[in-house]
Amino acid sequence: MHGPNFVIAIIAICMTAWIINNFIRARHGYPISDDWGRNLKKDDAEHDRHVRLLSSENERLSGQVSRLEERIAVLERIATDPATRTAREIDALRDR
Repeated sequence: MHGPNFVIAIIAICMTAWIINNFIRARHGYPISDDWGRNLKKDDAEHDRHVRLLSSENERLSGQVSRLEERIAVLERIATDPATRTAREIDALRDR
């Protein structure tokens, strides 16, 4: 490779690497960069919507974890309590 072919090959390699880098960044939710490496801003409305969705999902999952912790505590109590006590409690619930 002599002369301009070498320069064109270097430019092509750099452009291909930049495109692949931005593809990977966009796929994983990172901001995309321009030709000079500056991150391009996402639309603020889209960002706010994304934050709200994540916040609501976080609240839902936190509630679910709390309910599961309560259920696990009941199961642990059943597993560790003496059988006679558990039987009495079950009979008491049936009599209600």
